[in-house]
Amino acid sequence: MEITAIVTIGLLGTILLVLLRTQRPEIALQMSIVIGAIIFLSLIGRLVQVIDLLMNLAARSSVNRTYLGILLKVIGVAYISEFGSQICKDAGEGSIASKIEFAGKVIIMIMAMPILVAILDMVMKLFP
Repeated sequence: MEITAIVTIGLLGTILLVLLRTQRPEIALQMSIVIGAIIFLSLIGRLVQVIDLLMNLAARSSVNRTYLGILLKVIGVAYISEFGSQICKDAGEGSIASKIEFAGKVIIMIMAMPILVAILDMVMKLFP
């Protein structure tokens, strides 16, 4: 899906939400989640293309696929935690949003540990 279509969906959704929020605020949050999901799902095809390209590059350059897998998972956690955080902020729950962001950062740090250990091992081998 092209950016113009995504922006159009976002703008129409925003207009609809502004109107709906005054009349039916309980439905507005649900509508916001649906619009966000539609935009996200419209990008799945592009994300698959990027992942395939990265996998092909890793195979050609003999990069350990484990590290590429970790990197892709870290990116996924970052996007998912940001999406969840924004939904909470839209609902007026900034405190929960900050907890989601914190949890995402901790999970990313834990997931990235094998890469950090590999880098430290390489550095230690350079300096006897």
